[in-house]
Amino acid sequence: MISLWLRNSDTMIYTIEETSNFRDRTFAYLLIDKQDHVLTITLNRPEKKNAMNPVMVNEIAYALSYAHYNNDIWAVVIAANGGVFCAGADLKAFAGGDQDTTNSTIPEPGTEVLLGEIFTQLHKPGIAKIHAPVYAGAFLIICGCTHVVAADNVTFTLPEVKRGIWPMQVMQSLLNIMPPRKALDLCILGKTINSQEALDLGLITSKVPPNDLDNEVAGLTSKICSNSPAAIKHGLRAFDELRAIDNDQKHAYLKKMLGEVLKTEDAREGILAFKEKRKPVWKGK
Repeated sequence: MISLWLRNSDTMIYTIEETSNFRDRTFAYLLIDKQDHVLTITLNRPEKKNAMNPVMVNEIAYALSYAHYNNDIWAVVIAANGGVFCAGADLKAFAGGDQDTTNSTIPEPGTEVLLGEIFTQLHKPGIAKIHAPVYAGAFLIICGCTHVVAADNVTFTLPEVKRGIWPMQVMQSLLNIMPPRKALDLCILGKTINSQEALDLGLITSKVPPNDLDNEVAGLTSKICSNSPAAIKHGLRAFDELRAIDNDQKHAYLKKMLGEVLKTEDAREGILAFKEKRKPVWKGK
């Protein structure tokens, strides 16, 4: 028996009860918008280059927890305002420096927020919409998303070593998407790469002219939402849990997960729609 099958992967940093009054919450550093089945989270601390302080990190975790539990949300888009997508962590704030006074009503989490984990545990497609430069800890966001659409004039930089620091958590996220030597090259040299280099490394999934960014992301979310959200959720959950399962147990686990998918309303609807030669009507259940 695989005990990890019993792991409650449907529990995020915040519980379903804590996110039940999501619409009544006030966010200090995020803008939240839901259109159809897509939740858009926009980083909104442009005066600080969208550097993530503890409040913003908690807000991101809260919004992603809400998206995880809500069956009506089929995809999440992460965007940003200002001239920098995100400058990474606000190191002064995390070191206990002066904290901005905010009107955020997001509760303190019961456990430490690890962005590299929470994006994987979202179990929904995440699309990073990159319009401007990306630095340091912001790589946790783009590595955590299933898709990254970037303007072709955007740059990506890991400058930590130039400041006597090493991008520890980012390194692990990089190892999930590229060969170890390529990841170490980025970490050791602290160099800036362009969008084509990022595409070649697998850091982003597509690049487009800046004026086409909105349409490209909208088209991608439309394609995602045309497929079964229940099947995608189960698939991403399996992708998440596979990381902790021994190789000789993976196929047995995936067979079990396939059985769970086949029991969903979306699976029944998809099979019936195929037989009736019509477009399926998904419920995300």
